[in-house]
Amino acid sequence: MIVEVEPNDNCDSSVFARFKEVEPARLLHQVRLYDRDSSGEWCWVTGWNDNEQAPVCPAYAQLVEDSGSGLAHLVYGGIYGLRFRPVSLDEPWSLTSPHQWGEAYLSLADARDLRYAD
Repeated sequence: MIVEVEPNDNCDSSVFARFKEVEPARLLHQVRLYDRDSSGEWCWVTGWNDNEQAPVCPAYAQLVEDSGSGLAHLVYGGIYGLRFRPVSLDEPWSLTSPHQWGEAYLSLADARDLRYAD
């Protein structure tokens, strides 16, 4: 499994990383993040790609081997990474919203921080 993200307006960082797959990828809708709230905040997640007319694409989570921490849940999206917004907000995906932010990818330890589409 290779994750490649180019630098872009969604996230400043680029990444090219290889992971060993343990389970198949699953379509993902929400993640719980702890960056802005230490008790955790559920956020919608989507992939972001280079199509200016339709930049939204699916986001996935996949159990992988992580050389630094054993097993981890890799969350990844499009060539421009992932985009997040709190579930409490009802607004369209946008690079100009101050309530949304992007990341190249996530590595999460706890499956309870993931809500799948199925």
